Amino acid sequence: MRAEPLRKKKKVDPKKDQAVRDRLKKRIRRLEKASQELIPIEDFITPVKFLDKVRQRPQVELSFEEAERRALLLKKWSLYKQQEHEMEREAIKSMLEAQQEALQELKLTSQELHGEAIKRDPSLFPFEREGPTYTPPISNYQPPEGRYHDITKVYTQVEFKR
Repeated sequence: MRAEPLRKKKKVDPKKDQAVRDRLKKRIRRLEKASQELIPIEDFITPVKFLDKVRQRPQVELSFEEAERRALLLKKWSLYKQQEHEMEREAIKSMLEAQQEALQELKLTSQELHGEAIKRDPSLFPFEREGPTYTPPISNYQPPEGRYHDITKVYTQVEFKR
């Protein structure tokens, strides 16, 4: 049999071991007592110095030629998008016509297959709707006035000494 020789067990002082445990328990109690609050992400809050009206950019005066060039560009873009939309509608229209023609041919071939082909598939487009509720509106309900109650929290970072 091959095995490593057994290591000697370290003698642990029970007082030191108890002191380590007590310190750990104390640290856990301190963390539980003063729980860390989440600090908001500063990227989502616009600093007040950027909200100043003086910092807003002035309106740029465009020359007549530049204004005309931009207007012409906008007209060309509108025309392009209109043509694109018309082509898309024409493609959809031709597909629907081909589908109707295929269904007519299928109807002449087999009534059963035509019936299965025009049957609606509920799993294709799930449709849910919410109708009127069963409870009538409350006649003497007074909506809130719109008072503002400021509940803004102030976040502070608490540092623990080790």
